[in-house]
Amino acid sequence: MTINEIQDEIIEEFEGLTDWMDRYAYIIDLGNTLPDYPEALKTPENLIEGCQSRVWIDAKEEADGELKFEADSDALIVKGIVALLLRVLSGHTPQEILDADLYFIDKIGLKEHLSPTRSNGLVSMVKQIHNYALAYKAKQDAQKG
Repeated sequence: MTINEIQDEIIEEFEGLTDWMDRYAYIIDLGNTLPDYPEALKTPENLIEGCQSRVWIDAKEEADGELKFEADSDALIVKGIVALLLRVLSGHTPQEILDADLYFIDKIGLKEHLSPTRSNGLVSMVKQIHNYALAYKAKQDAQKG
């Protein structure tokens, strides 16, 4: 699936949840679906700056050039938000990630229902994922010669 197809799928899922308490519960459930994050990756390098809670994101390049992200947070709602980001962006090439317009965040009303500190944290998480994509794209471009 393309990044936009995944975003559209998420928007559709949230349209069925009209109450924000239901949406928060759904986001928390999504966080619980994240695979266990290895303790060895809970390093200062993977810790996201600008988040009120602690969030770690790590990226690895797959053999096909796509990036696979792993993440964790010590806050339930934040863990769900990062699960949404990974669902949309993990498994895509660095260029696809860099070209992505993450419109689902606004469409599901996430930005307006987050506290300012959580909203800043969301921006920081997206920025870190972009930084990983930039670094891996530069590496891929250098390998092409």
